Formats: sequence, C-alpha cells, structure tokens
Amino acid sequence: MNPTRDLPVSLDLLRGFEAAARLLSFTTAAQELFLTQSAVSRQVQQLEEQLGVKLFERRTRALVLTEAGERYYRDVARALANLREATAAVRARPEPVVRLTTTVTFASLWLVPRLADFQARHAGIPVHCVADDALRELDRVPADMAIRYCPAAMAGPGAVRLFGELVTPVASPLLLKKGRVRTMDDLLAMPLLDRDDPKGAGSWLSWKAWCAAMEVAPPRRRGLSFSHYDQMMQAAIAGQGVALGRIPLINDLLEDRRLALALPGERHAWPSDRAYWLVVAAGAARRNEVKVFTDWLTAEASRSSKSAGSRTRRTR
Repeated sequence: MNPTRDLPVSLDLLRGFEAAARLLSFTTAAQELFLTQSAVSRQVQQLEEQLGVKLFERRTRALVLTEAGERYYRDVARALANLREATAAVRARPEPVVRLTTTVTFASLWLVPRLADFQARHAGIPVHCVADDALRELDRVPADMAIRYCPAAMAGPGAVRLFGELVTPVASPLLLKKGRVRTMDDLLAMPLLDRDDPKGAGSWLSWKAWCAAMEVAPPRRRGLSFSHYDQMMQAAIAGQGVALGRIPLINDLLEDRRLALALPGERHAWPSDRAYWLVVAAGAARRNEVKVFTDWLTAEASRSSKSAGSRTRRTR
C-alpha cells in the first residue's frame, strides 16, 4: 500500500465535496468556500474520477448523494472535523518560551553569563529576559517569572529566596598591587568608585553605608560615579578605582581575576538586608519549560550562595 497514492491529490477536493454534500448544492457550497459554482462542480468531478465512484446524482434543480456518496460524506466530514480540532489545538498551544523580568544588574552580571549553560542543556527552550529596575507585578506584564532584588517584606507571596548579598570593596589586582592596599586607611585613600544616586534609591550600597557598617569615618576622597552598577564594575576592572562589590553577583569577575577583594576577610563583607527572590506566575508554574528553567536557576543560585562565604575569606 502506498499511503500517498491512496489519498486524494488535494485537500481542497475533500473540502469542496464535504460542503456540497452537507448543503446539497454546488452554488451554496461555492458561496461558503468563496469559489464559483463551476469550480466546486469541477472539484467534485475530479474527486469522483480519482475514486472511480459516482458520489452525486445530478438532477434538475436538485443534488442527491449516492449510497457511496453518503458513506464517504460521513467519513470525510469526521476526518475534516478532526483536522480542524488538531489544527486549533496546535495554534492555541503557547510557544515553549520562558519570559522573565529582573534588574539590569542581576541580568548583566549574574544571569546572562550563565544562560549559555542553560541553552546548551535545553536548546529547545528559548529565554526572553526583560531587564529594568522597576518592580513588576506578574499579573500586569507578559512574564512567567520575576527575579526581584529587595527586602523579604517586598518579595511577595510565594517568593523563593535565591541568595543574599555580601558587600565588600573590590578592585583590579594591578591597582591593589600598585596602591599597596593593606589597611582600611590604605583603602580609603584610593580613588573610590560610587553610584550617582541623587534620590538615594541605592543608599545601602554607598561608601557611606559601608563605612558606617565597618564603624569607620566615611571617606572624604571620591572618584568617578556612575548611574548603573555594571558600568562601575567595568571601571573597577579597568583600574580606575575601588568599588563596592556585590557577592555573589561578581563571583565570575573574582574567579577569573578581573577583580580581587581589596581587604579580604569576613569582617570586611557587610551582609545586605536585601536578597534575590524568585516569583513565578501562578498560570506559568504548571508549564514544563518554566519548571525546567526554575530547577536550573535554583541549582545555579545554590552554587553561587555556597561559594559566597568562602570567597570573602580568601586572600589576594
């Protein structure tokens, strides 16, 4: 049996026949299918020739199905209905993409460098990341999940803590070697990179806040300031000054020695009152691709969290 030759050449022939058999009129079927009456008539004639069976009795002002036509109509109508249902189901099925919203800093320093690993493991699951510093409500944006940087009280119901944050001074290894930074006084005498934060939105990440936590006088000398944290990290890598590093966000920069701890030791690492929280939209949690990405994300976060404490104890 040849599966191809055992079927009519065109689905259009079956659609024309089904409409004509259901309506018992070539003219009305043609109107429904946006064809001419002669086109539908030719479709039915071509189908009859392929089947070698007469499907209609063509009478004056009347169209009547033959016995074979009646049987064939029932089967074709059922088959076309199944095709319509299958097509609608495929069209309604959402694309297996994971959409998330998060902060610019988290995306650029932590998430994006790791997405290549996720894609290597799960090439069939695209990830769409929208990064800005607004706290987005998932019921108001087209996103499956949000990764929020905030205190626990602002994380929202059902939020899963990915990891906390330690704030400690970092700089390029070459700058630290040249400046011979060994003590707090040495550190505060260096050019200090800071956030340009006129509204105080990130005041907990300022040198003033860090010095208060270390119980030392705030620095008088400042260096460059930046509107975005990732810009400040690039300046630190370039040796333009000392910045407040956020561990584990900058783990990769420390690992490959683009940055180093300016004053190693736990006592110089200030635990922030903020953390990174994962919130998954209720409607998205049941989707397989969202579960796969969530499992991968929490595993990566766990590895980062475990390395954070040991990293602050290392020496240059």
